[in-house]
Amino acid sequence: MINKSQAKAVAQSYLQNLQVQLLGLQDRKLCLQLLECLLDCYPDALLSLGDDLVYGICEAIDGEKDPQCLMLIFRVVEVLAQLFPESSGPLANFAGDLFDILGCYFPIHFTHPKGDEIDVKREELSRALMLAFASTPLFEPSAIPLLLEKISSSLPSAKVESFKYLSYCTLKYGGDRMEKYTESLWSALKNAIFTCPHSILSVDSYTIDGIGFHESEIMAQAHELLQVLVQQHNASFLNLILGDGDISTFLKSFSQFNDFNSLSSEYKQRLHAVARILSVCVKSSGSSCNKVFESFFPRLVDALRFSVENSPEAIHSALDAKFNFGALYLCVELLAACRQLVVSSDKVASAPDLSHDTWCQILHSFSTSLCNVFFCLIRASCAEITWNAYVYAAVKGLEILATFPGSFISASKFMYEKILLTLMSIIESDFNKTFLWKAALKVLVEISLFVNKYDEDVKAASFNSIVMQKIVSLISSGDLNMPLSLKIQAIFDIGMTRKSFMLAAASQLEKTISANLSEIFVHGNLQLAELTAVLLECYSIKVLPWFHCNGGADEVSLNFAVNIFAKMENITSLSLGVKGNEFLDATMAAMKQAVAGCSMESQEKVLRKAFDVMATCSLFLSKDLILGTNRFNEKSQLCQTFDGLSCRDEWITSLFASVVIALRPQTRIPNIRLLLQLLTTTLLEGHLPSAQALGSLVNKLPVNISENCSLEEVIDTLFKNEMWCNIIIGKECNDGGAVNMGNPRISSMNSHAVIGLAWIGKGLLMRGHEKLKDVTMTFLSYLVSSGHNRNLLPFKDQIKDGAEHEVLCLRKSAADAFHILMSDSDACLNRNYHAIIRPLYKQRFFNIMLPMFLSAIVKCDSSTTRCFLYQAFAHLISETPLAAIVGDAKKVLPVLLDCFLMLSKDVSHKEIIYSVIIVLSGIITDKNGQEAIVENAPTVICRLTELTSYPHMMVIRETAIQCLAAMSEFPYARIYPMRTQVLQALSKALDDTKRVVRQEAVKCRQAWASIASRSLHF
Repeated sequence: MINKSQAKAVAQSYLQNLQVQLLGLQDRKLCLQLLECLLDCYPDALLSLGDDLVYGICEAIDGEKDPQCLMLIFRVVEVLAQLFPESSGPLANFAGDLFDILGCYFPIHFTHPKGDEIDVKREELSRALMLAFASTPLFEPSAIPLLLEKISSSLPSAKVESFKYLSYCTLKYGGDRMEKYTESLWSALKNAIFTCPHSILSVDSYTIDGIGFHESEIMAQAHELLQVLVQQHNASFLNLILGDGDISTFLKSFSQFNDFNSLSSEYKQRLHAVARILSVCVKSSGSSCNKVFESFFPRLVDALRFSVENSPEAIHSALDAKFNFGALYLCVELLAACRQLVVSSDKVASAPDLSHDTWCQILHSFSTSLCNVFFCLIRASCAEITWNAYVYAAVKGLEILATFPGSFISASKFMYEKILLTLMSIIESDFNKTFLWKAALKVLVEISLFVNKYDEDVKAASFNSIVMQKIVSLISSGDLNMPLSLKIQAIFDIGMTRKSFMLAAASQLEKTISANLSEIFVHGNLQLAELTAVLLECYSIKVLPWFHCNGGADEVSLNFAVNIFAKMENITSLSLGVKGNEFLDATMAAMKQAVAGCSMESQEKVLRKAFDVMATCSLFLSKDLILGTNRFNEKSQLCQTFDGLSCRDEWITSLFASVVIALRPQTRIPNIRLLLQLLTTTLLEGHLPSAQALGSLVNKLPVNISENCSLEEVIDTLFKNEMWCNIIIGKECNDGGAVNMGNPRISSMNSHAVIGLAWIGKGLLMRGHEKLKDVTMTFLSYLVSSGHNRNLLPFKDQIKDGAEHEVLCLRKSAADAFHILMSDSDACLNRNYHAIIRPLYKQRFFNIMLPMFLSAIVKCDSSTTRCFLYQAFAHLISETPLAAIVGDAKKVLPVLLDCFLMLSKDVSHKEIIYSVIIVLSGIITDKNGQEAIVENAPTVICRLTELTSYPHMMVIRETAIQCLAAMSEFPYARIYPMRTQVLQALSKALDDTKRVVRQEAVKCRQAWASIASRSLHF
C-alpha cells in the first residue's frame, strides 16, 4: 500500500507522461485499471489535482474502442462524478467535453464475439454507459436532448435504449432539472405508445391469456418511463395527460364502436395505449387515481349502456344489446390498476389510507352495477370466438372486484358469494365452452390465492362452502357428462392453492378410488377401471408430488398405501382378464410413488400390512414355500407345485413387489429369507415386478441387515436356491442330471429365470457388488454355448427331439439381459425409488465387458452364436455413455460395423440396429472418435450406404444419410474413392417414400457432389 502523497505523485506522473490512446491494448487496459484504482482508493489525494485530473481523464479515454477498456472508462467516469459533485467544481468545467466523449458510444452497437477471448457482453456495456450518463446531474443539458433525439431513430434498439436511459437518468437527475422537459417527454412517449407497430390485440379461444396485446420492448420501456415521470411530476405531468386532446378525442369516439368485430386494428392499438397510460397514472398515487376516476370513470360507465340503478329490466335488456367493448376494456384495466395501487400501498407501512379517497367512493357506487354487467356478459356468452374478448373482460372484472383487500370492500358479501356461485356454475355446467371454463377456473384459483395470502376469514369461509366443497364432490359425482380430465384439473388447480384444500381433495380422491376398487373387484366393471386408472395417475403424478414439496406427504402416502392393501385383503376372488393389466400398472405406479414418499417408519408399517395381505395368497399358503426349499430339490415336483398365478394372487404380489421396489435402504425388512423365496417363486412364474423387486432388494440392502443376517448371506441364499439350478449353464442339479428341456414349462421357467437374474444383476451392478461377475459369466456362457460342447450346452439330445427353439429363446433372453443391465428404468432402480447408484457404473462395466466380448467374438465359429453375441454387444454399447465408447473407438468400431451386417438380416432386430447407428453417429461427430472413423472409412461408408435402403424403419435410413453427410467433411483422400458408391445410394434414397428421408438425401448428395471441387484445394 502507498500513502496519499505517493498516490498523488503517481497520478501526476500518469497525467504528465502517459498518452494512453497511443499504447497497445494490454497497456491501455493496465493504465485504465490504475486510474480506476487511484480514484477508488485515494480520492482525497486526487482532489487537489482538480481541472488537471478531469482534463487528463478526458484525454486518456477519448477514442477508445475496445470493449474491456470501455467498461473501465465508464466506471472511471462514474467514480470521477462522485469525486467532484459540485455544480461549479472541476467536473462542471469539462462536463460538456466529457459527455461528448461518452455520447459517441450511445447507443451501444457492440455484439459479443464468437470466441471466448472477450467476455464482455453488449448488455453489460450498455448498463455501464447508462450508469456513467446518470452519474452526475451536470450531464443533464447534454444527455436529455441526445436521448430525446435518439427516440426518433429508425433503429428499434436505439428507441429501447433511449427510453431505458431516460427512465434511469430522470430518477437520478431529479424533478427540478427534468421539469423543463416534461412536454417533450410526453410528446415522445405518446408518439411511441400510440404508433408502436408490434402491439396487436389477439383472442385465442384455447388459452385463458389469449386476449391481450403482445407488447414490444419499446412499449415496455416507454411505459416504465411514463410511470417514472408520473410519480416524479405528479400534478404537472398528470395534467398534461388528462388535458391531451388525442386522448379526449379518443374517449369521445366510444359511441361509434359498439361491437368488438367492428373495431379496426388501429382502434385496438389506440385502445390499448390509452388503457396503459391511464393505468400507469392510477397506480402512481392515490391523488392521481382520484383525478383519473373523476375525469373518466363515470363516462366509461355511461358508455356501457346499463342503468346504475340495477333494475332487473336493465339487466335483461343488456343481454340483447351490443356492449361497448372499448368502455368495457378500459373499465377493467382501471379496476386492475386501482387494485394494484391498494395492494402496493398495503405493503408499505407509511402509505396513506386510501379507503376514504374519492376513487374508492366512486368505485363503491358502481361496484354492484359493474358486477351485474359482468354477469350479463357471462350469461350471454356463446361458443363463438368473437365473444371471447367480452368473456375475458367479464371474468377478469369479477376477479378484481372479488380480490380487493378487506378495507376496500368493492363487492359486498352477497355480491362476493354471487361471484363465486356464478363461476362455479360455469365449472359445473359450461365445460363445453373451453375459453369460458378455463377463464372461470383461473379466476377461482386467483381468488383462493388472494384469500389465503391476505387472511380474509369471511371470504375464506364463503369460498370453502361454495367452491371447495363442490369442487371436491365433483370427483365422486356420477355425472359422466363432464369429462374426468376437467374434473381432475379443477380439483387439483384449486386444491394446490392451500394445504387444507389439497388435503380435502386428496381425501376425496382416495375415497373415490377405494369405492371404485370395490366396484371393479366385485363386479369386474372394466369401464370404471379405465376411469379409476386416470384417478390413480393423477394421485401419483400430481397429488403425492405436491405434498412432497409442500409437506404432509408421509401421512397421505401411508394412508393411501395401507388402504389399498386393506381393500385387497377383503377380496376373496378376482377376475379382470387381460384388459385389467393397464389398471394394475396404474395401481402399481401409484403404490410405488406413495411408498417412496413415506418415511422409513411408515414404510415399515406398509411392509407389515403387505406381508399380512400376502399371507392370504394361495401361493403363500403353500406348504412347500413355508417349509423352505427342501421339496423343490425334486424336479418332478418343480413342475407340479404351481399352476400359474391367479388374478388375485397376481394383484397382491404385484402390489407387494411395488412396495419392495420403493423401500428406502435403511428400512428394516422382517423375515428377509422368506421374502426372497416368495419373490423367487413368483419370478419363475413370469412375474416381472418380482424380478424388479429382487433387483431392488440386492441393490439397497445394507451390508449388515441384522445381527443374524448380512448382505452376503442374503446373496448366497438367493443364488444357492435350487430353483435357479436350471439356468446355470455348465452346472448340474443335485442329482447330476441335465435339465429336461422337453418339458415346455421347464423351458418357460428358465426363460423367466434369466430375466430375473438380469434384474438381480442390475441391482448388483448399480451398487458395484463383486457378485455381478458370476451373473455376467452366466449370461456369457449362454451366448457362447455350442451344440458341439456338451458341457456348455446340456440340451444336445433334446434339440434332436425338437427343443431347439426353447434353447434359442434362452440364449435370446441372455442377450436381452445386457439391455436390462445397462438401460435406465422408470419402473425400479432409480433415484425416485432410493436406489444406490455408484458413479460411473456403466463406464466401469463397459470397460470390464469389452475385452470379454471381443475375445468371444473372435473365437466364435458359429453364425448363430455370433448373432447372439452381437445382440448383447449392441445392448452394451447403446446404453454406455458416448465418452467411454469414444475412448475405445478403434476397438469398438469393427465389431459395431459387423453388427449392422449380421443383425440387418432379421426385421426383429430393427430397434437394436437403430440404437447402434445412434452410437455410430455419436462417434462420427465426436472429435476424439473421428480418427477411428477415418481409419475405417471405406467399411463405415459401405455399411451406411446399405442402411440408406433399410426397409423396416424410416429413422434408420434418415440417420444413415445424416452420418454420410457428416463424413463428407472428412479428409479427401479417405472418402473420395467411395464417392461414386455413396452417390448411387443417395440416388435411390431420393425416391424414398418418406419425405424426411428425401430431404436428407438431397442435402447429403449436395455435400458429396461438392467433394470433387475440394480436390483442387487438396
